Amino acid sequence: MHAAKDRPGAVQRARPRDWAALAVLMLPVLMVSVDNTVLSFALPAISIDLKPTGTQLLWIVDLYAIMLAGLLIAMGSIGDRFGRRRLLLIGTVGFGAASLVAAYSRSPEMLLVARALQGVFGATLMPSTLSLIRNVFHDPRDRRLAIASWAAMFSGGAALGPVLGGWLLGHASWGSVFLINVPIVVVLVPLALALLPESRDPSPNPLDPFAIVLSLTTMLPLVFGIKNLAEHGLSDLTLTAFAVGIVSAWALVHRLRTSPSPMIDLSLFANRVFSGAIVANLLSLMGLTGFLFLGAQLLQLVLGLSAMDAALVLLPGLVATVLAGFVAVKLVSVVSVRVLVTASFAASAVGYAITAFTEVPSVMSVAVAFAVMGVGIGMAETLTNDLMLSSVPSSKAGAASAISETAYEIGAVLGTAVLGTVLTSTYRSHLTYPAMLQWGERQGAFETLGGTVEVAKFYPNEVGDGLLESARTAFDLGVQHTSAVAIVIALLAALVSWRTLKHA
Repeated sequence: MHAAKDRPGAVQRARPRDWAALAVLMLPVLMVSVDNTVLSFALPAISIDLKPTGTQLLWIVDLYAIMLAGLLIAMGSIGDRFGRRRLLLIGTVGFGAASLVAAYSRSPEMLLVARALQGVFGATLMPSTLSLIRNVFHDPRDRRLAIASWAAMFSGGAALGPVLGGWLLGHASWGSVFLINVPIVVVLVPLALALLPESRDPSPNPLDPFAIVLSLTTMLPLVFGIKNLAEHGLSDLTLTAFAVGIVSAWALVHRLRTSPSPMIDLSLFANRVFSGAIVANLLSLMGLTGFLFLGAQLLQLVLGLSAMDAALVLLPGLVATVLAGFVAVKLVSVVSVRVLVTASFAASAVGYAITAFTEVPSVMSVAVAFAVMGVGIGMAETLTNDLMLSSVPSSKAGAASAISETAYEIGAVLGTAVLGTVLTSTYRSHLTYPAMLQWGERQGAFETLGGTVEVAKFYPNEVGDGLLESARTAFDLGVQHTSAVAIVIALLAALVSWRTLKHA
């Protein structure tokens, strides 16, 4: 097996210990990706227990991914300087502690703080994984399979989140969706110490605290502006948020372009294949998280399924997502990457079209839609990551990895921020019923479908039934509008992929 290493210029193939190290690296990927989507099925329970407003509910979902996206590049630089395994271990322990706080939160504000801390510590985990994979696997064939496994675990973990969350909610409270991280932390720490080699950049770039601050002041205001636009229209606060985000983005780009050792090498984006893969990577996660946000509520609150039954409906899509990534590795030998990535977004569009044009939503229509979408997302995630790493010089692989992971998280943020906001705003604007005149906007009672269903329990008669019917009709219209927006996004992504990946 290792005879190749004796030939001049040959690269040593991976040993059993290396594959064991890959298995260890899959654990932090699993934690981070599951936490991107595990809240999907817990949203109704959180709405009832903590009584967040509609905006707070979206922030509970989004804040984790926002902090991740804003800090990934910075944490990558810290790992290069102080050691990637060391940073991985620190982040693992911190992530477990933040998960405990989230599990036992007693207010929306407490849960928001816990989610922010999860994002901070989660940002220390992801940059280390691909960097360590490159350090462990030297043969291109082994490394390609390892990267495919990494991508499959990330997309599969994102799909597993609601399934696992649904099972837990069938047996315990909503806080259990965070407690699942604790046993992973307990297992990961000793295995990482035993199997993962330490690695660091011998000549790391200096840290740039100002660029780190600018990355956060770019993302936080822009996402807030999107939410506030749907919630309150084009208000002064919305305009201010967009202005701060845009100015910060300009300042960040200017600093990166003029710095002698920038935190992000912007010259990477001059490569059309790299840029096209980044966009495809981001939009595939955007489509996935947006579908999970609406699908979880559609299955539970409109179709009346329990959390566990709703999770089982999405299980075929989970399997399709994981398998499609590995199938894509085989297909690239007979079909061009350009065709495969473009086709993957066409599949995502078809999945949303099934949801949008089904006159009466059903369990079967949701299951089929997610399975079709899963095939596209699984292929896209594997292929775009491989493209990003192979389209840049080996000396730039670290920067490419950090940008790849940032694209994942920005996609997760935009999936809920854009598509979730379309869903919420459509629902609120079309929910009209006499009971609202009595309740008004007390404690945001009608801002979410979960909150409205809870209010309807106080009317065990025609009024309650009518309120539920009005709420479900408004939500169904929101699903249609959201799906229509997602179809346009998927088709635009297919067009971008076809044009930019011509020479991939």
